[in-house]
Amino acid sequence: MGVGKNIKGLRIAAGLTQTQLAKEARIDQSGLSKIEREENESVTLPTLRKIAKALDCSVAALLENEDTGKKIRELT
Repeated sequence: MGVGKNIKGLRIAAGLTQTQLAKEARIDQSGLSKIEREENESVTLPTLRKIAKALDCSVAALLENEDTGKKIRELT
């Protein structure tokens, strides 16, 4: 599972729409949509921090790969 799918899953579990999460994280909704669809390969650490804070989770939770239990190393 990729970062975008993790974010989407956590967002849905929190009962938030993309618009609500984007507003809470203070990021652009269309940008969040691209991240969730994994069309944005250049998502930055500051953006992940904002999303994690809005979802009340760690950045590590956003990066965790469910299949292996390891963090995804796609982002630098």
